[in-house]
Amino acid sequence: QVQLVESGGGLVQAGGSLRLSCTASGSGFSMYCMGWFRQAPGKEREFVAAISRFGENTDYASSMKGRFTISRDNTRNTVYLQMNSLRPDDTAVYYCAASYITNNYLIIRDSSYDYWGQGTQVTVSS
Repeated sequence: QVQLVESGGGLVQAGGSLRLSCTASGSGFSMYCMGWFRQAPGKEREFVAAISRFGENTDYASSMKGRFTISRDNTRNTVYLQMNSLRPDDTAVYYCAASYITNNYLIIRDSSYDYWGQGTQVTVSS
């Protein structure tokens, strides 16, 4: 059982930056592929970024490439999402997720993730 807690959300002006954090309780953090998803009002949850167990591989949704960076610190049981050049359409609740996996694959489909955080609100004003 893993519990995930996101933090770092808030209100930022367009063009600004935020750094989200997600901290996992318990041991075995390096056994999980970690991902970030987001859900805007009236929209489906969408994939943002994912990182493999030891950080060797990452993937991003096309609209985030070049603006967002996912990273992890397995010594602190934490995954990060650095968000730069934020736009109003980035406004959403951002969720951290963990998928137990025994290889270096990246998990993109949200239904394949095993654990989810409660989310943190990101609001980008124009």
